[in-house]
Amino acid sequence: MFRYLRQRVGFKRIFHWTSWPHLIVAVLCLVVVIGKDSFALAGSMSLVDPRWNPYTRASGISGNLNSIGSDTLNNLMTLWAEGFRKQYPNVKIQIEGKGSSTAPPALIEGTAQLGPMSRKMKGSEIDKFEAKFGYKPTAFPVAIDALAVYVNKDNPIAGMTLAQVDAVFSKTRRRNYPEDITVWGQLGLTGPWKTRRISLYGRNSASGTYGYFKKVVLKNGDYKDSVKEQPGSASVVQGVTKDLGGIGYSGIGYRTSGVRTVPLAVKEGGPFYEPSFENAMKGTYPISRFLYVYVNKTPGKPLPPLVREFLRFVYSKEGQTVVIKDGYFPLPQRVIDRYRQHIDHD
Repeated sequence: MFRYLRQRVGFKRIFHWTSWPHLIVAVLCLVVVIGKDSFALAGSMSLVDPRWNPYTRASGISGNLNSIGSDTLNNLMTLWAEGFRKQYPNVKIQIEGKGSSTAPPALIEGTAQLGPMSRKMKGSEIDKFEAKFGYKPTAFPVAIDALAVYVNKDNPIAGMTLAQVDAVFSKTRRRNYPEDITVWGQLGLTGPWKTRRISLYGRNSASGTYGYFKKVVLKNGDYKDSVKEQPGSASVVQGVTKDLGGIGYSGIGYRTSGVRTVPLAVKEGGPFYEPSFENAMKGTYPISRFLYVYVNKTPGKPLPPLVREFLRFVYSKEGQTVVIKDGYFPLPQRVIDRYRQHIDHD
């Protein structure tokens, strides 16, 4: 359990299958009906791990909190900010989501205390931070995402291999698919779909999702020049919704009724897996990832109270319930316990 995600993010010995089986059962009760915010909760309280602790309000919390970074996390950060401000009405929170690559410079320059990212910081970004402060930034995993490949809701494709996805999006085809894929007939579709050209939608280079997809799916190959780069995750989904031949990639939290998620297989002849909570946890869905919030934490010193309490809220029952509401997957309790220690202790 969690071997796949652990390999992707570099965490060690913090996930155990047996520690939270009831969470799997609970969250699998979630049925996506239509739209990004339209979820049928089969016994909504059963979706919440009973070990999650309700947030307890601290005294003396006030001030301004700025968040700059991931577009993928923009909705989540906004929802967390709304919940946090219900606890602390005098706190002002500014959220800016223009891409994960904007988070490191914001933390370095001090224009933000929170740096949400849909990928881990690059070595070069960490080096620049460390050159200024003398220590590394601290990453807090806050949710789990299954990066989805979307097609128009009327597209009948049953599934794709990673090599096919690579051949659709990349001009270098490092997964060694034998041909460039430009029409839907090459993926087995018939009738009017056979000759319909594939329209590509993606993110721009400031996006962590752009970088993650490039690294994991394209094996660091080059995107095709024909990819329509969008400023945000919602724009990718909107583009595919309006384009019958469209295909794009975005976080699972941006799924709407206008698109379908494509089941993926690691290799030819292998089983296809939907981007579900269960498949993300098992590692059978091949492009699952953690979402992070980076902060500037001086070693041996506590976090600033405002940052500390915001992260405590994220790891609370209220905060992880927001994760489910926004269409992402909540953290297992063992991860919460480990990172709460980093928050609560110097």
